[in-house]
Amino acid sequence: MWATPAGERRLVGSTEEVAGFVSAVYGFDRTDVSPLLCDVDDHRLDLSAPGLGLQLHLRVGPGWRIPFRRPAWVTRWVEAPVARRLLGVRTYGVSPSGVREWYRADVYRPVVEARASLAGRDLGELRPLDPPVRFGFSEPPRPPSMVWLRPLLHDPSGALDRFLLGPASPPRRAPR
Repeated sequence: MWATPAGERRLVGSTEEVAGFVSAVYGFDRTDVSPLLCDVDDHRLDLSAPGLGLQLHLRVGPGWRIPFRRPAWVTRWVEAPVARRLLGVRTYGVSPSGVREWYRADVYRPVVEARASLAGRDLGELRPLDPPVRFGFSEPPRPPSMVWLRPLLHDPSGALDRFLLGPASPPRRAPR
């Protein structure tokens, strides 16, 4: 997910299936399907979408890691106020399509160096995200960051289950 300087919200999906699933949860102005090549470790991320001419290189500094799994209620009621105050992000919300989502961060690292280009054009210097990209409650942190998440999704309508498993999929119990 990314946004153009004009505010167009875009999704790059590696396959039609991935793009369809993510688009079923979030709203985008444009969706592209392109192979995504990614090389990542604890200190850097290199990403390219050759079909779009997108190149991204991030180098990250020391951050923090949460070494244990937490239930959804901890993410919603304990982590949420901390994440909102420190990073300006929300860890729980409901997407425009009605999907309840918990964003459980496992690793946070500040980006200390970045290079990015789109179709051969340099995208400029590293700086805080401003203005917001309008992804709703899933807005990324304002400070340049690399965050490893384990999202938990619950769709009371069952549309995501049908998308993933087919129309005969059984209903799932909502997380607490």
